[in-house]
Amino acid sequence: MTDHLQVQQQKLELPPGFRFHPTDEEIINSYLVPKVLDEASIAAAIEDVNLNKYEPWELPKKAKMGEKEWYFYSRKDRKYPTGIRTNRMMGDGYWKATGKDKEIFHPPHTLIGMKKTLIFYKGRAPRGEKTNWIMHEYRLESNQQLTSNPSTATRTVTTTNAASKVYNKLIVY
Repeated sequence: MTDHLQVQQQKLELPPGFRFHPTDEEIINSYLVPKVLDEASIAAAIEDVNLNKYEPWELPKKAKMGEKEWYFYSRKDRKYPTGIRTNRMMGDGYWKATGKDKEIFHPPHTLIGMKKTLIFYKGRAPRGEKTNWIMHEYRLESNQQLTSNPSTATRTVTTTNAASKVYNKLIVY
């Protein structure tokens, strides 16, 4: 038990030059689907964090890896217990969706997920002050049948799990 706690508390040690820059399709297929299916092997690269408890500038310390962009798993928090609206408020501000959700396809033309872009605003809506913090929230397509192995049974998506990429657009590559 003690060994397990020590491993969990350590940051990932990777070889020099390693960069973690998955594509939108890789985030859905290689990270979010296994997470939803409860496959523990993938969890080493991305941290589970309640994104509604932390301001965006606190998130880099919570990530397992990353210098300019950070990846997280989170469960979407509902604004109302019986509603479908997502709560995006936190202590000093809120995440506001911008633009239209982008469809993510697996070649040739299979819709596998959606990507929502959000911008963090300091203060309270509608008079919040726009910041340079951006989040891309990835979610599975709700009609998708999930399986990690074609020989196993499939499950239909009914989850509120999401994978998110957070970055500050002023931090240049």
